[in-house]
Amino acid sequence: MRSHFCGLVDESMIGQTVTLCGWADVARDLGGLCFIDLRDHEGIVQVVAEPSDAAGNAAVVAAAAKVHYEDCLRITGVVRARHSVNDKIRTGKVEVLATEIEVLNKAEPLPFHAHENAGEDIRLKYRYLDLRRPEMQKMMRTRIKLVQALRRYLDGRGFQDIETPILTKATPEGARDFLVPARMHPGEFYALPQSPQLFKQILMVAGFDRYYQIARCFRDEALRADRQLEFTQLDMEFAWVRERDVQDAVEGMIRAIFKEVIDVELDAEFPRLTWAEAMRRYGSDKPDLRNPLELVDVAELVKACEFKVFTDAANDPDGRVAALRIPGGAALSRKQIDEYAAHAAKYGAKGLAYAKLDENGAVNSPVAKFFSEGAFAALLAATGAQKGDIVFFGAGGYNKTSDFMGAVRLKAGKDFGLVAEGWKPLWVTDFPMFVWDDEAQRYVALHHPFTAPAVDDIAELRANAKTAVSRGYDMVLNGNEIGGGSIRIHRSDMQSAVFELLGIGAEEAEGKFGFLLDALRFGAPPHGGIAFGIDRIAALMAGTESIRDVIAFPKTTTAQCLMTGAPSPVPDAQLAEVHVMVRPKAE
Repeated sequence: MRSHFCGLVDESMIGQTVTLCGWADVARDLGGLCFIDLRDHEGIVQVVAEPSDAAGNAAVVAAAAKVHYEDCLRITGVVRARHSVNDKIRTGKVEVLATEIEVLNKAEPLPFHAHENAGEDIRLKYRYLDLRRPEMQKMMRTRIKLVQALRRYLDGRGFQDIETPILTKATPEGARDFLVPARMHPGEFYALPQSPQLFKQILMVAGFDRYYQIARCFRDEALRADRQLEFTQLDMEFAWVRERDVQDAVEGMIRAIFKEVIDVELDAEFPRLTWAEAMRRYGSDKPDLRNPLELVDVAELVKACEFKVFTDAANDPDGRVAALRIPGGAALSRKQIDEYAAHAAKYGAKGLAYAKLDENGAVNSPVAKFFSEGAFAALLAATGAQKGDIVFFGAGGYNKTSDFMGAVRLKAGKDFGLVAEGWKPLWVTDFPMFVWDDEAQRYVALHHPFTAPAVDDIAELRANAKTAVSRGYDMVLNGNEIGGGSIRIHRSDMQSAVFELLGIGAEEAEGKFGFLLDALRFGAPPHGGIAFGIDRIAALMAGTESIRDVIAFPKTTTAQCLMTGAPSPVPDAQLAEVHVMVRPKAE
C-alpha cells in the first residue's frame, strides 16, 4: 500500500513520487490551501494540497479539506523542498505535494487528544490510542531495542535460549501464586511461574551450562509504579561459577546494552557495597549514589541522654539511632519539617527529631533539653553539622529506622536539588540469609530459599542463623534494583537444612520441592545466576518513572486492565468444567 514511511522521507527523495500511509496528526485548511501532518511509527511528514490548474487537483484539495484528526489515510504525492524548515522533526526540510488522498478509515471524535495531558485511566482504557502517541512509540521502541540488544549479546557469547513451562507446580517463593485449575485433574491446580528459578537450576544439573530466557513471570501481589502482576525478566544461569564470575559477565552485558541502546557509557567497573554498609550509610539496600547525603550512627553518643526514645534504641542490640545532616536545611519551615515527619511515618517512623542551626550557629531543637550543652554539641559535631544546616534524627529497630531514614534521605536529596545527573550503578552483596518474621514466628528467606549461605557447614549455619550471610547479590542503578541473583545451593543436604530453618518440614519439602532435591542428589554442579527486570531497565532508559509506560498493555494499580475489563466474572458453566465453585466474599 505504501512505498515509504512518513518519518523517513528526506532531501534525497526530492522530485520522487511517494505513497505514504498513516494518521492525520494535524489537519489545517487555510482557505483552499490544506496542510496535513501525516504520522506513522517512524515519524511525521508535512503533506500539502494546494490549488492549481492541474486536472484532478481540485478533488485533492477538497479531500484534504475533509480530513480530521486521526483519520487513517493513504496519500500519494511528490517530494519537494519545504519553504519554512522545521528543525524539530526529522523530515523538516521536505514536504509532500499531494496528488491523491484516499481516506482508508474515518476516525470518530477521540476520547482524548494525543497532544493533551490526559489522565492515566483514560489513556489505559483506550491504550491503542495512547500507544499511537509519538512519546509512547519512542518509549516502546526503547524497550524493543533493549530486548534485541540483549539477545544479540547473549547469543554471541554461547548462552542458550531455553523456554521453561508457564503451567507449573505451586512452589511459593515469597509472593502469592496465580493458580490455574486443571480441568483434566479435578481439584488440582497448576501455578503460573513467579520466575523460572527451579527449572533453570535443573537445566544446570542437566548440563546446559549457560542459559538465558526472556521470561514472563507472574506474582499475585500489590502493584505500584515499578511492579506489575505480570512482568518480563531476563533470566540467566551459569554452571561452575562463583559470585564474581556471574557479576563480571553480566556487568559487561549491562555496559554494552546501555551503550548500544541509549549511547550511555557506564562505569568501567561497578563499585561494590555490602548490604550492611549500604543500610548503614544510606538506609537502603538499593541506594541512589547520585545523592551525596549519608546517615551517621550516633547511638554511642545518646546512650546516657534523658530522651527515652533515643536511649531505648541505643541500648538495644537490635536498635539504631541515626542522624541525617542536610546542608542548608535550616531554611525549612515548621510546616515543612512536619511534612518530613509525615513522610517518615509512611515507612514506620513514630517520630522524627530535628536540630536546626541558624546562620549564627544558634541551635533550635525540641530534643536539646534532654542533653547537656556539651553532649548535644558533640552529637551535632559527629554529624558534621554547620551553620544553616538541619539534622534529622531517627530511632528504633535497626531495619525500620534504616528504612524511614533512608526515605527521608531520598526526599531531602530531591527537595534540595542534590541528586546529580548521570548514571550510578553498583553491586550490593552479602545479604542476610534470613530475616525473622514476627507474625509467622519463623525465619523467611531474604532472597529466596535456594540461595546458598556463605558457610558450607550445616551445623554452623544452624547455630548462627540470625547472623548468617548469603551469597546473594543485586545490581542497582540510580536507586533502582534492576537485577538480583545469587549462587545457588547445589547440595541436597544443605537445601534440606535451609528448608528446615525456614520452617518447611521434610514432608512439606518433599511435596513441594522433591523434584529439586532429587536433582541435587545426582551430581549437581556449583551454579548461580541472576534475573534482570526488563520493564525497569526499559523505564530507566526511556526516562520514565513508571514501568507502565514501557509495557504495551499494563494493569492499573488496582490490578485491572481498563481496556479489556479484566478480571471479569466467569459463567457458572465454565467454572463447572474446571471443578471450581466461587465462595461468597467474606464480610
